[in-house]
Amino acid sequence: MKKLLTCLALSTVLLSGCTLMHKSEGIIKVNDQVITQADFDQAFDKSVDKSFLKAFGGSKNFVKSDENPMFNIFKEKVVNELIVKTLLDEEMQKRGIEATSEDIQNELKTIIDKIGSKEELNRLLKQRGVSNEQFTEDLKTQIKIRKLVNSLEKINISDNDTKKYYDTHKQEFTHGEQVRASHILISANTIELIQKIKEKNPDISTEDLNKQVDEKLAAQKAKAEAVLAEVKKSPDSFEKIAQKQSDDKASAERGGELGFFPKDAMVPEFANAAFSMKPNTISESLVKSPYGYHIIKVTDRMAAGSTPYEKVKDEIKFYLETQKQIEVLKNFTSGLMKTAKIEYLNDLYNPKKAPKPVEEKTDKK
Repeated sequence: MKKLLTCLALSTVLLSGCTLMHKSEGIIKVNDQVITQADFDQAFDKSVDKSFLKAFGGSKNFVKSDENPMFNIFKEKVVNELIVKTLLDEEMQKRGIEATSEDIQNELKTIIDKIGSKEELNRLLKQRGVSNEQFTEDLKTQIKIRKLVNSLEKINISDNDTKKYYDTHKQEFTHGEQVRASHILISANTIELIQKIKEKNPDISTEDLNKQVDEKLAAQKAKAEAVLAEVKKSPDSFEKIAQKQSDDKASAERGGELGFFPKDAMVPEFANAAFSMKPNTISESLVKSPYGYHIIKVTDRMAAGSTPYEKVKDEIKFYLETQKQIEVLKNFTSGLMKTAKIEYLNDLYNPKKAPKPVEEKTDKK
């Protein structure tokens, strides 16, 4: 089944999750509240970093210019999110809606129970670059929005609703064959090596660059072979060796554990090797992929099939409740937008007056 929302569902759909800083020049006035340039900049960077552009350097490499079509797309999205957030903050203040310390602790306990442990939560936050302070602020936002929604409409998802969803979305609960594996990665990514060498020596010649890359790749392969020999000598120490040697730091913390995954979830070289292995076996030789050299340990296999209704009943209920909450909140914010007094203090952020991208001129012959 597709991974259902587990926390912060409402705030990620309608809000940027930023905290208004109220510094520098005001760019938009919503009723009596002012959104500043600093607010926009912070929310904009966060929106870019949460998008597919993160893989290309995120906000650090993003060109903030009206000549960049993507800038205008993100700008319109962020401006709308900031306006909605301001209206909701104002409405929650009017209604005296707050997130108490007890609320936060209860919410945190629910999340930890779903994830498994506080340590696992901290690992996930670290992996995603989210500080504990930011996570707490997001929890507060989620709690207040849920209270607001509950004050607007009582939502009740019945067992009939969850069973109907399961019966009409069975494709979401089916899965192909999966394996459970761990790995030790010794990185050997040519592109990454080139980038690191050029960062240290921008003027390096092509000949010297290729030489250094070849030397580093050879050194990493030698290291991988040494680690493989260590694993073969002491198979029961795989987890400890992974923690110490693997360059995949996220899985290394778990002894190389990757969990269950389908064949198409991994790069072909890794997947083909893992799915050809029997449970409780370790790859006889190094497995080369674009990321480097892998030493794979397969611990279990799962045949293709369907997840029983009883196992996903609670997940479905949570998903349906979340979808209904989002619907209620969207309808409510739509009404707030119609009656709000919105004044654009800077025309660059006014969708009706903002400059359009400059079209490239070509000489006509």
